[in-house]
Amino acid sequence: MGLHLAPNGPDCPPIIEFKNVGKSYGPIKVLDQLSFSVKPGEHLALIGPSGSGKTTILRILMTLESVTAGDVIVNGVVLNHEQKHGKQVPSSEAHLRKMRADFGMVFQHFNLFPHKTALQNVALAPVLTGRLSKAAARERSLQLLEKVGLADKANEYPSRLSGGQKQRVAIARALALQPKILLLDEITSALDPELVEEVLNVIANLREETDMTMLLVTHEMGFAKDFADRVLFFERGKIVEEGPPTEIFQSPLHERTKSFLRKVIAAGHRV
Repeated sequence: MGLHLAPNGPDCPPIIEFKNVGKSYGPIKVLDQLSFSVKPGEHLALIGPSGSGKTTILRILMTLESVTAGDVIVNGVVLNHEQKHGKQVPSSEAHLRKMRADFGMVFQHFNLFPHKTALQNVALAPVLTGRLSKAAARERSLQLLEKVGLADKANEYPSRLSGGQKQRVAIARALALQPKILLLDEITSALDPELVEEVLNVIANLREETDMTMLLVTHEMGFAKDFADRVLFFERGKIVEEGPPTEIFQSPLHERTKSFLRKVIAAGHRV
């Protein structure tokens, strides 16, 4: 998977750009003229109260949601529209599928197929997309299950796995297509507290061992502090404050950030 590379210098073009992106559901504005960028190899933590737009950002990147306004650019290519016959048109399914290939996503609630074993869950996408033969997908999936500490659970069905084990299978599945960008959406919030650490350890290892760009939505502030190169604090679809984790967590400037962190600490989360 390649060694971890530090985020590239200021002249390096971003791998992800949001330019004045809006997202609304009827009268409800979820993202409000949102602009930010992410450099290749950067580890970004998105924090903020529920409903502030963090998960929507990941879902837009994964092409599970469309934008209402603005542009999302990935590797220099616009995600949400394309040029055809000299005209700008909404993205076709073929364009979205091509753009989606750069991403892997781990969801809050695992989303494993209950009728397939851990190994089959991980191997499915590489076979369906035609990237690997069944034999090659099986071999790669066994390697990934070993990487997340579940080589001995390859033939178990999800119903026989703990929540932490299910989430580790989901991480292996997200890695099966060798994404350039890994999206992590509240991956520990559905777990019992004693299972959280085993999942976070897998992500910490990925952070150190690979050069993937990673976007993490989390309420685990202690982990965000250790994980992130940069932290973005969101409120009502806008970035209120951003900076290195030491600044955001130890000396935030904005009163709204201070208030949020006080509440998170009061709820028992380590910072």
